Amino acid sequence: MSTALILAYAAAACAGIVALIAAVRGWRSISVWFFVAGMALLAAESAFLGLAIDAWKVDQAGRWHLWSLTVTSFLPGVWLLFSLSFGRGNYREFFRQWRFALIGAVVVPVLLVMLSPRQLLLIPVDHRGGGQLERLGAGLSLDIGQADLVWVFRMRPAGMALCLVSLVSAVLVLMNLERTFRTAVGTMRWRIKFMILALVVVFCVRAYAASQLLLWRNIEPSLVEVNCGALALGCLLMLRSLFRDVSEVAVFPSKAIFGNSLTVLAAGIYFVIVGIVVKLAAWIEGFKAKVFLFLLMLVAVMVVALSDRVRLHTRRFISRYFQRPFYDYRLVWRTLTEGIASRLKEPDLSQAAVTLISDIFQVLSVTIWLVDEKKENLVFAASTSLSAASGAGLQPQKEETQAIIWALQNHRDPVDFETSDGDWAMALRRSNPSGFRTGGGRVCVPLVAGGQLLGVIVLGDRVGGLFFSMQDFDLLRCVGDQVVAGLLNAQLSQKLLQAKELEAFQTMSAFFVHDLKNTASTLNLMLQNLPIHFDNPAFRQDALRGMAATCEHINHLISRLSLFRHDSQLKLVASDLNDVVADVLSTWTALSGMSLVKNFRPCPAVLLDAVQFRKVVTNLLINATEAVSPPNGQIRVETSHVNGWAVLAVTDNGCGMTPEFLSHALFRPFQTTKKKGLGIGMFQSKMIIEAHGGRIEVESEAQKGTTFRVLLPIEKQAK
Repeated sequence: MSTALILAYAAAACAGIVALIAAVRGWRSISVWFFVAGMALLAAESAFLGLAIDAWKVDQAGRWHLWSLTVTSFLPGVWLLFSLSFGRGNYREFFRQWRFALIGAVVVPVLLVMLSPRQLLLIPVDHRGGGQLERLGAGLSLDIGQADLVWVFRMRPAGMALCLVSLVSAVLVLMNLERTFRTAVGTMRWRIKFMILALVVVFCVRAYAASQLLLWRNIEPSLVEVNCGALALGCLLMLRSLFRDVSEVAVFPSKAIFGNSLTVLAAGIYFVIVGIVVKLAAWIEGFKAKVFLFLLMLVAVMVVALSDRVRLHTRRFISRYFQRPFYDYRLVWRTLTEGIASRLKEPDLSQAAVTLISDIFQVLSVTIWLVDEKKENLVFAASTSLSAASGAGLQPQKEETQAIIWALQNHRDPVDFETSDGDWAMALRRSNPSGFRTGGGRVCVPLVAGGQLLGVIVLGDRVGGLFFSMQDFDLLRCVGDQVVAGLLNAQLSQKLLQAKELEAFQTMSAFFVHDLKNTASTLNLMLQNLPIHFDNPAFRQDALRGMAATCEHINHLISRLSLFRHDSQLKLVASDLNDVVADVLSTWTALSGMSLVKNFRPCPAVLLDAVQFRKVVTNLLINATEAVSPPNGQIRVETSHVNGWAVLAVTDNGCGMTPEFLSHALFRPFQTTKKKGLGIGMFQSKMIIEAHGGRIEVESEAQKGTTFRVLLPIEKQAK
């Protein structure tokens, strides 16, 4: 019994067992049924190949080969459907996108077999003597009496077309499996990796066998051995995968299947080198012609190899996919993001960026130039080698800036401008002088967003005089994109800040204009009546009292407005919270019909600015006093020590606040429920408390009362 026969029957048995196990596992996903159907077809194909090898008559062998090809015609459609649905939660989208390819994979190979079965195979050839026998199907029945006689069937045009379809479908299946595996992460990848590996083994070998059939057109036992051996090996890996619950895997790969596919790249290289070259060599007769073809190919390879562009892309590809990374990209990205994410002003962001870039790439000179708002000049932003004065002196002229913008606004990749020609490169070299003779070259990174140049990062004077590699260029582009995002965020933050300042100014202006307008109206009415009633002493006294009240009101507005100039530089001193609160209460007088309850518990000393914190206590007492109504009004002032916090609580049984006011207006300026309030006290109190590292909590219910709790951290107390 030959090796090919053993492997064929073994592959058929293994594929059948795998199909049976998959069918009885209880899964009901559509990809499982495609898998069962595909494995059953592979089992039938291997069984028919084994019967063809084991046949003692040429017509019997031919019939089994025809049955094998008939089964093969169903494989492209079934396995392409499986590869598009396996482990994918969005397989319906791929079915719609690939509908024409699926129709072709299902219909074309079946039509080739059904419509022209006699156009699949030619007469077999005797390997011992090379003699050609009568055509298959002509009624000849030859007994094979010798054990070493093997029938090798030759493919006809329909068979060649079937091989081509099988080859293309195998590549497409591999490509889809690659995309699924690259999209899966974590446990999803763990569940499908053995299944993907098994199918890669099977279909890589099937693609190889189909390409050999297209080249030599002979169905040889060696191809059967390779195909069936790969199927048997793949089945062992599949059995390992079947005991993992692959039915729950649901990844969502991108529709851009062909993009960045290593399968397409490998298949293309293989077909160009093996297919075209070998086929040309087979067609050309004569040793001299073949030598001439070899020389032509050698010259073509040398021309391609000497191309600067090809060498650049080759180095970039090797650097990206095969060389060991020089940088720890996760550390670089985390450092860069943390370093510039919190910078909301362009000067601060630029200074942080040049410092980080200098450290990452070991470059002594890093300078950032930003395009001004008029898009006319490059303005010095920050540098590790130039001062602001020297940078301003090296600023490119207006014409030079226009040349730089024109050259770089559509160029996102880093550029080595050391040896570049053009006015823009000369301008950059003049504006960024090198401090060392051997600095490794100078590179600029365009900062481009939406087709507009925001600025340029210039690097030079690298430590050790090292030149920038492809890894450096790739990382520099990513760094440039991150700096661009930071610049856009800073610009947006400044616009948002300006909008908020304008909104606050408009709100404040409307409030004070309204209040001052009423005050002016009162004064205007008084002045109108003054000439008429000037001789009346009572009127003069009323007028004087009115003017005094108006001046007092204006001074009150001014004093309350001055609260916004709160100094964030606190003078913190270790203080007793109870003493500070008691000092405020000693100068506060309760209204008649209102009671004050004090409950001071011992508290550790905390760091306080006593002057500022007295304002907080005063605001809380004023709010509580204005909220309660005599004669049953009550205010409770309590201190305590809870879980590392010193707590001041002020509670009243007054009118309370609505949930809407609590959540949206309480701590916003100019938001108040009082008829004569400005809505500034709680805003100021919150600022002071947060400056101490504390927080303020509020509980309130309409018509029942309010409790304010001020929590100050005691872990910051003086030792």
